[in-house]
Amino acid sequence: MSTTTSTTRATPTSSSLASSTKFKTFAITFAIVGPVIYMVCLFFNWPLFTFHPATNRIALGWEAARSGEGPNMTWYGWTATTLLAGSVVSFLATLLPETVTRKIPLILVWLIPFLAIPYLAWDLRQWWFHP
Repeated sequence: MSTTTSTTRATPTSSSLASSTKFKTFAITFAIVGPVIYMVCLFFNWPLFTFHPATNRIALGWEAARSGEGPNMTWYGWTATTLLAGSVVSFLATLLPETVTRKIPLILVWLIPFLAIPYLAWDLRQWWFHP
């Protein structure tokens, strides 16, 4: 009886997006600056656009509700502003040297959104407490 042995070569692993240091920097930066940008947009009422659901109309920037057309919706605009500005800031962070981006404290990824909760609760109080 004869046995055959086969040898296999180690194939190099292909790099993935998840293991990229640039992607890691982008994701960490976005997780930190995203909530901050959203809070600023909410405080100053800076939506990228205003949606009027009753008429399916979209207006650039902030626009007040029109009489007889129901309320306006700015949440979509705040979210779009956050995504756009957060992506720009995060992309700029990927251009920094790795020695700088390695110094970003990872605790901020959890701390900043957690600290945003009281402001969100305060801002939404009109919907929770009716006199």
